[in-house]
Parts: sequence; C-alpha cells; structure tokens
Amino acid sequence: MRKIVKGDEVEVIAGRNKGERGTVRKYIVESDRVVIEGVNLVKKHMKQGRARQAGIIEVEAPLHVSNVMLVEPGTDEPTRVGIRKDADGKNERFSKKTGNSIPNPNA
Repeated sequence: MRKIVKGDEVEVIAGRNKGERGTVRKYIVESDRVVIEGVNLVKKHMKQGRARQAGIIEVEAPLHVSNVMLVEPGTDEPTRVGIRKDADGKNERFSKKTGNSIPNPNA
C-alpha cells in the first residue's frame, strides 16, 4: 500500500514550488514520482503533429514523492502518513499527527 495515491490533496514541502497545494493526477511507480495538478509547471516545445499545433505549451512535470506531504482532510494541515491494520486485518493509512484514519479517495 502506498502512502500517497491518485486523488489525494498534497502540499509541496521542498523546492521552488514549496507551499503550493494540489491534487495528485498520476503516480509514476517506477521512479517514485507524482504529477500534481497545477504545480511544477514547465514550458515544453512541441512539434506540429496530426492533432496539435506547434508551439510552446506549459505542462506539469513530476515531483519526487519525498518532496510532497499529504494534507489531512479533517484538519487541512500537512501530515506524515503511517500504515496500520484495521479491525478487519486490512491495511489502512493514518495520520501520524492526529492518529485519525485517512480514507482512500479512489474507493
């Protein structure tokens, strides 16, 4: 089980985008990176293709997962995440700051 999953609200804690918040759009497992909606925008030069115009566009670049922190839904503050077993024996995410369970946004 991952501590940060697609659909979570996260805050950037390091780098030039420090302090910005957004929703995780994609989790890249191979490189442990996340793409966050509206954060870490870079300019990309695109050639003309069949369905697109040539030019310079802004795209969201991936950030390493260690540079983001999950925002707890209840308190609206960034928190570290732990994993524990619930009453049924399944893994669940919980806030290390408050001890509250964090629901999965995809379930």
